[in-house]
Amino acid sequence: MSHFEEKQSSQEVFSGRVFQVTVDQVKLENGKTSQREVVHHHGGACIAALTAEGEIYLVRQFRYAFGEELWELPAGKLEADENPFEAAKRELEEEAGITASQYFDLGVLYPTVGYCSEKIYIWAATGLQSTHQHLDEDEFLSVEKMPLEQAVQLVLEDKIRDGKTAFALLKLNTLLQQGKISLNP
Repeated sequence: MSHFEEKQSSQEVFSGRVFQVTVDQVKLENGKTSQREVVHHHGGACIAALTAEGEIYLVRQFRYAFGEELWELPAGKLEADENPFEAAKRELEEEAGITASQYFDLGVLYPTVGYCSEKIYIWAATGLQSTHQHLDEDEFLSVEKMPLEQAVQLVLEDKIRDGKTAFALLKLNTLLQQGKISLNP
């Protein structure tokens, strides 16, 4: 049996630059009704850039909502109808000053399934070339690279807490170990 909920009505209660919020009335599979608060988000794109020596590029930036600086992979939000793959490549160059010759699709992450429609599209990149970083005027971050194994250990030690980054690092490491991705394009 498939589980479902059917939207009966929707009221927008907030519309901002990054997301909108609706309060929806839904019919449940048992015939009763309930209310759902939904954050509507265009999504994001994330990219794990891996050197031929097995090092991964990470960025450190302050995240206001948590009040702390976090380790993350280069990533950014999508504009309405923006191609996620092109956005991931753009973010890699903007944040890390890198382009790549080969890309691997690592899948889609749903980071907050209880109330938000955000999807984060994730890729790995190899065959890296340095270009130059060009950050947004309100974006401040530092770029660091470290062995992938060290980054994975930081995930396991709860020192890398960003969900998209943890997902991508663990999946990339597993695919490398299984021989499904190669360090050299």
